[in-house]
Amino acid sequence: MADIGISTVLYPHEDPARVVESVRELFPDWMPNAEPENSAFPQRRLAVVLEGVSDSIETLLESARDQRILDTALDAMSMRLEGDYTEFSISRQASMAGKLSFVLEERTLGGEITVSIQMAELADWLQRMTWHPGRDSIPRSIGDGLSMSEQGEPVEWFDKRGNRTLGED
Repeated sequence: MADIGISTVLYPHEDPARVVESVRELFPDWMPNAEPENSAFPQRRLAVVLEGVSDSIETLLESARDQRILDTALDAMSMRLEGDYTEFSISRQASMAGKLSFVLEERTLGGEITVSIQMAELADWLQRMTWHPGRDSIPRSIGDGLSMSEQGEPVEWFDKRGNRTLGED
């Protein structure tokens, strides 16, 4: 069983209910440790970290399947993989629109949701959870050299003429 931690920063200018709603779009069972109330202008509340846990990342994975970004999900979720632990961020703004978007750079517009996962054999589990039939013809694994760069740039699998470059040195 995985330990899944979810956190996000609620800034003074943000509506607490909408921030919680954006996290629950991808983690429906998430219950934050606190839920500050919205207050009138001028806002006196400071930024606060809302933390909680989730039992599953299935809704996130369903979104990745629907958007056909399972390889991107594997890459983004494994970029900071160390042993049986990983951490990654997703866009709160995209979540509110019913989409999944991984954050690779610091501080994205609309806030971000930080997800941490700890479990035995996490790398194998991530590969299984993001598997799709296309991997039968183009196998993928964590750290295989086909993943996106740290800046989110794709690795080209075909040259300018459409010829496969996989397996070439």
